[in-house]
Amino acid sequence: MAEYEAVIGLETHIQLNTVTKIFCSCKADSWMDPPNTNICPVCTGLPGVLPVLNKAVVEKGVLLAQAMHAQLRELSYFDRKNYFYPDLPKGYQISQYDMSLAVGGYLDLPMPQGYMRRVSITKLHLEEDAGKTKNEYGRRLIDFNRCGVPLVEMVTGPDLRSADEAAQYLIRLRQLLRWLGVSEGDMEKAHLRCDANVSVRPKGADYLNPKTEIKNVNSIDAVRNAIQTEIARQVREVEAGRRVEAWTLEWDEDSATLRKMRSKETEADYRYFREPDLLPVRLDEDWKQAILAGFPELPLERRARFIEQYGLPEYDAEILTAERSLSDYYEAAVRAYGGDPKRVSNWMMNEVLRMLNERGLAAGQMKLKPAYLAEILKLVDAGTINMPTGKALLVKVEESGLAPGQIVEAEGLAKVSDEEPIRAACREMLAENPKEVGTYRGGKVTLMGWFVGQVMRKMRGKADPNVVRSVLEELLK
Repeated sequence: MAEYEAVIGLETHIQLNTVTKIFCSCKADSWMDPPNTNICPVCTGLPGVLPVLNKAVVEKGVLLAQAMHAQLRELSYFDRKNYFYPDLPKGYQISQYDMSLAVGGYLDLPMPQGYMRRVSITKLHLEEDAGKTKNEYGRRLIDFNRCGVPLVEMVTGPDLRSADEAAQYLIRLRQLLRWLGVSEGDMEKAHLRCDANVSVRPKGADYLNPKTEIKNVNSIDAVRNAIQTEIARQVREVEAGRRVEAWTLEWDEDSATLRKMRSKETEADYRYFREPDLLPVRLDEDWKQAILAGFPELPLERRARFIEQYGLPEYDAEILTAERSLSDYYEAAVRAYGGDPKRVSNWMMNEVLRMLNERGLAAGQMKLKPAYLAEILKLVDAGTINMPTGKALLVKVEESGLAPGQIVEAEGLAKVSDEEPIRAACREMLAENPKEVGTYRGGKVTLMGWFVGQVMRKMRGKADPNVVRSVLEELLK
């Protein structure tokens, strides 16, 4: 393997999250619906029907093209891609060929190893999805629900050099789709599908060898495993003196193996021609500017800004920009707090993210608003409540939706720094644990932490732990 390098390109099909399909008014997202319940004469290709383009599909496609640094075309066309397959009822797919919505573009991948890989985009066009087939009880069943679902097909150049880079591309692409709000990007629900083109060549070579195409991969891990398997197979073929054939391969997740499906098609096989039932798409300057008016700061740009503006470590910035709602929440909390941005980051990375994961929420869905998180930090900073009470207060606010100060007052959670009640609690705790007191006095001073915890429990977490420790040290002398 050290003598060879992989050359990988990915073809992704991205389901746009519009309410209706691309050329008819049928429901677009039918993942949980019974087969053949979201269909009509248009998406099943019955004679005499005419498609009507969904404006929202174009607008979401423009947002994605802009994020991929692609050049938007003022004039684009739809074409017919002709092939015969059981789940394609018209006998052709409405797609875009030589005059697509956008051309060119790239996506930068910051790799965990510390280098940046730029992946070029050679195709970015709109099209409709086909249906799906399912083998069951020795029969082949067809579900037309997906026919007409709006897709963006995006094809990379042969720029990726490993299965890990291919996986990272999909991770960053999925992040971008969700960030823009154009797709859910869930591979298990076919919102994002990927075919991988793989070849190998001697290291340092600049030519391309015959490639194979891998299909039927429905997770990022599956893409990584399938590509690794195919790279190893091709190297074995080359070293045995055999030629790698341009086959389409199918990945079997259960057995983690590849098998041949068919010889790979070429563009000539599809006999493209202009779609006569649809007008050209005219993206004039006014429409384009209206679509891009609220275009957001992109994830990698925001990540770099968080490091520069807030002085965050790269790890914190990466986590806090993983999702747009989390990123927006952090910035709102920093503004409301007005103090050290790293302190806000620490609480979010440790406490808030744990709460989000446990409850299955996005940051924007929480009752614990950014201003409430900032208020809790201010209460801790002022010494009104201690750290453990502050962490517990996060949960109380999330469960009730009440302001932190309101809860502190209603439940009497303010920190107790008065030595008198703390001393009484310490004496009581020591009297209840004579064995541990003897052990401590015998030299096991690490028990001090346990003693502090017992007193804090007695005082329902409200005592100042520094005062508790000081009083205990005095009493245990």
